[in-house]
Amino acid sequence: MIKKVFIGIIAAGMILTTIPTVNAEDEITLDEVTDQIIDISNKSGVNDVVVILGHGSETVKNVIPQDAIVVMQTEQLGTGHAVKMAKDTINDDDIIVVLCGDTPLIEEETLKKLFDYHLENEYMATVLTTKVDDPTGYGRVIRDSEGNFEKIVEQKDANEEELAVNEINSGIYCFKGDKLKEALDLLDNNNAQGEYYLTDTMKIIKDRGSKVGAF
Repeated sequence: MIKKVFIGIIAAGMILTTIPTVNAEDEITLDEVTDQIIDISNKSGVNDVVVILGHGSETVKNVIPQDAIVVMQTEQLGTGHAVKMAKDTINDDDIIVVLCGDTPLIEEETLKKLFDYHLENEYMATVLTTKVDDPTGYGRVIRDSEGNFEKIVEQKDANEEELAVNEINSGIYCFKGDKLKEALDLLDNNNAQGEYYLTDTMKIIKDRGSKVGAF
């Protein structure tokens, strides 16, 4: 049986206190976000839960399952750095699903479909994407002329052509454990924000000759 491991980045690499919902008058608190994404990941069939905590960690500790592995990111150096803090919990053959803490609206069925797409296509890394009318602030998913995944470019690093793309990174990924670990070791912070981007692992894995996809 393939072991699926959920890694949740909860307010790590970002200052996050409340999350806006579809209804602008509503807000979801950080502990509610944490509870929701852990619950959804469990229902989708993961075997282990790893939670990476950074900013605001005191507010969420009461909703983290007792059997979850908790990893602290004491320096907020980006999402890639956050996941690297959990590297020792990753086994080579694990299927790793990573959710950032600002994605509380993900549904169980969507996560299951992402798992299936990742495994059926034998990808080593897969990112869940969506198209929006206004992509401002989100990482853009760039595809080649044949529609294949090329890279993710963050807003502050994008050129005019890339900024016009309306397919965005959802902040939800699947990885094969060994490929993720290799890519984490190759991350650098040579970008506009001086951070280690988890998004860069996708291109690193692709450039090293492995199949990657965007779902």
